[in-house]
Amino acid sequence: MGAIFNVFPLILIPVLTYNIWAFGATAANSGDGAGVRTHLLEPWVTVPMASGAEWMITFGDVMMLLALILLFVELLKSTSTGSAAIFNHALSMLVFIICLVEFLLHPAFATSVFFIILVMALLDVLAGVVVTIISARRDVEFAGQ
Repeated sequence: MGAIFNVFPLILIPVLTYNIWAFGATAANSGDGAGVRTHLLEPWVTVPMASGAEWMITFGDVMMLLALILLFVELLKSTSTGSAAIFNHALSMLVFIICLVEFLLHPAFATSVFFIILVMALLDVLAGVVVTIISARRDVEFAGQ
């Protein structure tokens, strides 16, 4: 089970959640993505604050928070240098490419929330590769030294 956790790109969870929700919403509505944009901005929870103001948490906020937490876990996972980490980086690159295509071609994905998730997927790829290269460079022992 631990090997699957090391290979599976966690940023895929918010991407799949958004995909299921967006494709379901566009299939139920006109297909132009207007319902998706509206739902992203609707308050899910309203929390009264001590100042008297109300903090409104939207579905888009929850999606970005989930993606941010999973990006943090992905960055922690990227410090390993095994073959599972390399496969994880390849799958993360695939997730980023799929997100980019969806963002550019489908109206339900042309939102700021999905763009931020797209940028998190890109950061997952870049940080994973950079951290793995730096970790691998430190692990290399040169003969004669």
